[in-house]
Amino acid sequence: MSINPIEITDPADPRLADYVGLSDPEIRRRSADNQFFISEGVEVVRRLVVSSMRLRSIVLSPNRVDIMTPALAKVACPIYVADRKVISSVVGFDMHRGVVGSAFRPEPLTLDEVLSHPPLYGPRHRIAILEGLGDHENLGAIARSARAFHIDAIVIDPTCADPYYRRTVRVSMGEILFLPIVNMNIAEAMSVVRRKSGSVLAFTPNAHAVSLHDFVDTKPGPLALVFGSEGNGLPAETLSAADHQIRIPIAQDVDSLNVGHAAAVAFALTSPR
Repeated sequence: MSINPIEITDPADPRLADYVGLSDPEIRRRSADNQFFISEGVEVVRRLVVSSMRLRSIVLSPNRVDIMTPALAKVACPIYVADRKVISSVVGFDMHRGVVGSAFRPEPLTLDEVLSHPPLYGPRHRIAILEGLGDHENLGAIARSARAFHIDAIVIDPTCADPYYRRTVRVSMGEILFLPIVNMNIAEAMSVVRRKSGSVLAFTPNAHAVSLHDFVDTKPGPLALVFGSEGNGLPAETLSAADHQIRIPIAQDVDSLNVGHAAAVAFALTSPR
């Protein structure tokens, strides 16, 4: 088992164009506009190459070639090897992980398309709906938990962070690459769930909300779990539009959970037994 990476010594080599200036906000926008995304780190790129994403290229530092060879042996995209200084010069910071990959973003999905397929886990679909979640790390953590606890898809509204930004992908440990991601308005997503005879649960720390331990849902359709931003939570109109307002019971002297932790608890407690 072996690979034959192509050596690159010049940071200006056009074959490394996908990786230029990854710390620059304008470059981040360019990657979104050009329909590709970046993954970094040994474990994350290992997940990337076994996902359904179409690869563009992989770049390795020399000390990462051996450890990545088993994962990359059947990869069809170009594999480049460059000194760590060359890689750092290209990306704009010290890429100490020494492994980075570029892939095409997946084609857009609709929620109707996702729900037209049988649920992957259990008797009904369970989806996470995120509104105003602008933090890449929280989004990545939620995606990782979603995969762990058998969530079928994630819906994000236009104000959410980019699900394919490299920090999001890294924090998810590459698991976001295995989740259908739907971009749509929250009200429209709720409408689709209800049309499919499902329930919409809006999560809030409000003490008057129904405890998740006590909630019983008898509807046969999709179960949508809705979460808001870390600081502000869900807006009043979303809370009032949901079928149920749900809280996770925690110690009385603790204000609330981080949204990533709250989502993980909700995913676990609603997971098929």
